[in-house]
Amino acid sequence: MIIESIMNTSVPTLTPTNSIKDALQLLKEKRIRHIPIVNSEQEVLGVVTDRDLKEATPSSLASIENLEVLDLPLEQIMTKNPMTGHPLDFVEEAASIFYDNRIGCLPIVSQGKLVGMITESDLLYKFIELTGVHQPGSHIEIRVPNRTGILYEVAKVFYEQNINVLSVLVYPDKVDSNSKILVLRVETINPLKLIEAIRAAGFEVLWPSLPGTRL
Repeated sequence: MIIESIMNTSVPTLTPTNSIKDALQLLKEKRIRHIPIVNSEQEVLGVVTDRDLKEATPSSLASIENLEVLDLPLEQIMTKNPMTGHPLDFVEEAASIFYDNRIGCLPIVSQGKLVGMITESDLLYKFIELTGVHQPGSHIEIRVPNRTGILYEVAKVFYEQNINVLSVLVYPDKVDSNSKILVLRVETINPLKLIEAIRAAGFEVLWPSLPGTRL
């Protein structure tokens, strides 16, 4: 999946000469936490976050409009030359950038101009969507050998049981490097019969581990 498919293309922006007061008002009006700072050509010069504004303006005084600090230009507090992404970058690569650099937003730039933005919340929502958690179903974890074709073998069990798979995630097995952990969301509320079939096919079901699920 590429960033273009999840990025917000309607991004409120300010310029370096806008004031802290302008940024506070924009955050409140739009209910956002990050503001890209751009020039007249829509080139990204920096980013201002709600944390930047809190650090620049004592919270107990932030509502007082005539504070001198509120008139300071954003160029004095913004993070300059922020990391950016491209619409055709992969979402998982963007997630790695967020994690490695501890950032809360990533302006998306194409041909040198701001075209969108993604935030931590966007990535979290996409993870929820990809895992199918928002859909009715059951969560199943299976330990399988790390070999070619294993996903086909497991999928065959689901096919034979006429159970639809909503999502599949694959994790390394921390206990056994020769195995993988499959985490599946399946379209059934009662997975007991399916679990029996998975065990009968020779696979180890890690979850659910409930009374009546072991052969």
